[in-house]
Amino acid sequence: MNQSVRYAIGPYLADKIIPRISNAKILDRPYCYLADITHNVRTNRERKMGINDWFRLMHPILAVSVVFPLIGMVTYFATQTRQRRLAVQAKEKSKIPPVVGKEHVNLGKVLTGAVVGLTLVGVGHPIIKNIVKNNVLAEKPGTVAFIVVMFLFTIGSLVCLYRSTAPQKAFRGLFAALSTAGLWILGSQDGVFRRTYEWQVSHYYYGMVAATLMIISLAILPEIYKSKTWRKVHIALNCIALLLFIGQGITGTRDLLEIPLSWQEPYVFGCDFVNKTCGG
Repeated sequence: MNQSVRYAIGPYLADKIIPRISNAKILDRPYCYLADITHNVRTNRERKMGINDWFRLMHPILAVSVVFPLIGMVTYFATQTRQRRLAVQAKEKSKIPPVVGKEHVNLGKVLTGAVVGLTLVGVGHPIIKNIVKNNVLAEKPGTVAFIVVMFLFTIGSLVCLYRSTAPQKAFRGLFAALSTAGLWILGSQDGVFRRTYEWQVSHYYYGMVAATLMIISLAILPEIYKSKTWRKVHIALNCIALLLFIGQGITGTRDLLEIPLSWQEPYVFGCDFVNKTCGG
C-alpha cells in the first residue's frame, strides 16, 4: 500500500480494516476505494468541535457546575434561617443550628460574585468573537480599548462593593450602580445575542436582571439586620431572582439547541428562517 495513503487514513484502517474488505473491491478500484475512506475520515475530523465551540460551552458548564449548585445551597440555608428565626420569635426550641444564618450570608456573597462572573463570561465570548471575526481591533482599536476598560471597571466596582463596610451606605450604593452599569454596557456591545424581539423569554435579559438583583442584594445586606422592611425587600428580590434562574435554565437549554457548531454556521445561517427552507 502507498505510504502516503497509509498515513492519510491511519495505521489502524490500513492494517486492520482494509485487509478485511473483499479483495475484488480493492483490486478493481483501489485508489477510488481508499480515497472514499480518506474523505470520510477527513470529514469526521472536520465535524469535531473547534476551540470556539468549547469556549462557547464555558458559560453553560460554569452555570451547571458552579452557579446552580450554589443557588440550591443558598436557598436551603435561607429557608433554614427563616425557620429558625420564626421559632426563636415564637420562643420555641429549634433544632436548626445558629450557624445557618452565617452560612447563608457567606454563600450568598459567593453566589453574587459567581453570577456576575458567569454573566461576564456569557457576554465576553460573543464580544471577543465579533472582534476577531470583523477585525475590530485593526479598524476600531478605540472600541476594543473601551471594552477592555469596561470589563476591568465592572470587576473593580464589584470588588469595591465587597470591600465597602456597613456604615458606608453611599459607597455601597455607588459601587452597586457602577457594577450594574458596567454589565449592561458590556451587554449592549455588538455580537451579543439579546433576542430583543422576544424579550419576555430572552436568556440575555433574564441573566442581566438576575445579576442586577444579586448586586442589589449584596449592597443592602447590612440593612436587613436593622430593618424588617429591608429584610422583606431582600426576600422579594431573591425570590424574583430564583424564578429568573429557573427561566435561565429553560431558555439557556433552548438557545443551545439553536446555536450551530462553528463548521455548521455557514450552512445554517444561509437558510431562510422566514420560509424555513435551506439550500440544497
